[in-house]
Amino acid sequence: MTEVTERFFESLPARAPEILGGLADGALQIDLTTGDRTEHWLVRMRPGSVHVSRHRGPADAIWYSSMALFDRLVTGEAQGVAAVLRNESTFSGNVVLFLAFRRFFPDPPGTRDPREVAREEAGRQA
Repeated sequence: MTEVTERFFESLPARAPEILGGLADGALQIDLTTGDRTEHWLVRMRPGSVHVSRHRGPADAIWYSSMALFDRLVTGEAQGVAAVLRNESTFSGNVVLFLAFRRFFPDPPGTRDPREVAREEAGRQA
């Protein structure tokens, strides 16, 4: 387990109230592989709260990823949905849990809110 991923999972309960809305209700098991070793994380999500443990299911959904990819996700260097679409990771079960969980990942480095960019542009034109 890398330190960045460990810190990410530790931060989830404190961040859940502002991130998780009413649709996220269930358990997501995240299986992270490196070589022939797999680490399991179980993230139980409820509206506004998260409980994280280092156990396997039972789960409403399972997300399989390499540890290297997950490290890139938690630093904003990769996007979860894009990784699944490119078959870099796989997912099965309740897709709402995956979509809710991905909101915990940061934006890519250098990303700016389009509204902020538009305000700056308008200010330059004035």
